[in-house]
Amino acid sequence: MLDKLHKTLENGTKTEIKALLKKQHPSEIADILESLPQNMRDKLWKQKSLKQGKILPYLSDAVRGELMQDMPPAKIAGIIQGMETDDAVDVLQDLSDELVEKVLQAMELQQYRRLRQVLFYPENSAGGLMNIDILTVRIEMTLKMVLHYLRRLNKLPEKTDVLMVVDSNHHYRGVLLITDLLTNASKLTVEELISTDIEAIPAHLPAHEVALLFEQRDLLSAPVVDKQGILVGRITIDDVVDVIRAEADHHLMGKAGLDEEDDMFAPVLTTTRNRALWLGINLATAFLAAYVIGLFEETLEKVVALAVLMPIVASMGGIAGSQTLTIVIRGMAIGQITEINTPFLLRKELAVSLLNGIMWSFIVAIIAMLWFDSITLGLIIGTALMINLFCAALAGVLIPVLLSRAAIDPALAGGVVLTTVTDIIGFAAFLGLATVFLKQI
Repeated sequence: MLDKLHKTLENGTKTEIKALLKKQHPSEIADILESLPQNMRDKLWKQKSLKQGKILPYLSDAVRGELMQDMPPAKIAGIIQGMETDDAVDVLQDLSDELVEKVLQAMELQQYRRLRQVLFYPENSAGGLMNIDILTVRIEMTLKMVLHYLRRLNKLPEKTDVLMVVDSNHHYRGVLLITDLLTNASKLTVEELISTDIEAIPAHLPAHEVALLFEQRDLLSAPVVDKQGILVGRITIDDVVDVIRAEADHHLMGKAGLDEEDDMFAPVLTTTRNRALWLGINLATAFLAAYVIGLFEETLEKVVALAVLMPIVASMGGIAGSQTLTIVIRGMAIGQITEINTPFLLRKELAVSLLNGIMWSFIVAIIAMLWFDSITLGLIIGTALMINLFCAALAGVLIPVLLSRAAIDPALAGGVVLTTVTDIIGFAAFLGLATVFLKQI
């Protein structure tokens, strides 16, 4: 489909483009837009047959912001007014504060007030995820009254599996299952059938913790309350899926120092600027490792074999440390690592590093002895490898913990710090031991 559309955008007519897009779901069109170079993306976006309001929620932040930057506030307001509240808020949060105010002023008063309620909360919080389109019933109502109330509505909010139950002060009390509403006698009251199994989520709870709650409790939807316990909205599973995907993308892209919202087909200068900082940081750490090697220049000149074997120590340490680092970062992300169990995890990883160190140091030492016909050289590289594997495990646990306490994202910075540590310790241990025992080689 992408290849076909690509050719049609180059040589086809608007009618042919419209025919291709007609059967595509908005999410599929969003994927296509993200997969096109900028000039073709702009051409497709300007197609009059395109339902922009349905596509915008599915686009990544970077692409969405780029497509909307030249749109008039009145047009953005018109598009947003047809969206679900949570989707509209996601779109607005990609715009500058100045443009957001202009868009809000161009809206109808009722929609303006609805969006202002959600924009008050941070983007990556339960309040930022929630939708305020909810159905509430009072605890003293009968099922007959509830059914009469529902029949008067034109339609129910999407993904409505429960009705939120509140008291006279709009405090959340529980939920009424749709199945209970339909299968019980109409004279029963909501209070008799209320379920309190679904606990309310605080509006300021971080989004990743919301996703964890949905996973652990198999929720389809959940109420959101403010600090006073007043019901302010609900979160549905489709919002949580977006959070889970964003978290996965963040951890994957963070390993390379990239933002998960980076536009694959952004202009060359934009992409260059985004990557330059991380390359600069890596260059600085590389010079640091080179400086350590330079301290043993005389040793390297005398024993050329050291230069051949040196990458083995650093590489093994880097891989072992990355294994530990990945496990720890994942554990922190899903809330399985705390101050209480961190010491146990550290002891376990150190024990694993010692066992792996003994096994692989023996193998590497034997290979080095046979290769260079030197028992001393084999013992040196074996010892250095054990030291580096041990330090790699120690760093793999401590680095993400310390970065997290310093309010630095471990997924983004952990890999660079770990590589620097394992390189420096590996080179220093190997070349330092070689310098001490040089006369015996």
